[in-house]
Amino acid sequence: MSARRPETKPARTIEPASKPKSTNGRAVSPYGYPFWDWVAREDPEYVAARQPLSQLSIGEGKALSIKHREMVIIGILAFRGTKDGVVAHMRRAIEHGASKRELLEAIQSAAVPGGGPTFATGAQALMALDQEGAFKR
Repeated sequence: MSARRPETKPARTIEPASKPKSTNGRAVSPYGYPFWDWVAREDPEYVAARQPLSQLSIGEGKALSIKHREMVIIGILAFRGTKDGVVAHMRRAIEHGASKRELLEAIQSAAVPGGGPTFATGAQALMALDQEGAFKR
């Protein structure tokens, strides 16, 4: 018995609502994750469809500022042990006014439910940013 496949319509291309920033001709994610550039080339429709949800989650014009939204994300990523993600989101939080002290307190808060490994991931990310001079005096 052979299963008959339903007819598929050709995929239509959806233009993103706003073009990502570009550096040297390459699209750049707001967090510097290069895999998003690859995904955008491979499946622009997926990236365009995901954009509205991302904008609602991390965009401007909500009760929580971007700085505070980023701190929530930082706590979750620290709990998951993704130091690179924590660094990327700390950078965006800094761009939106977060101080070193605020980020330290955010990871201290995340350590209460998340434990020592959560704190260690966050502290290592914060230390790396401090050592590279992310907090200009």
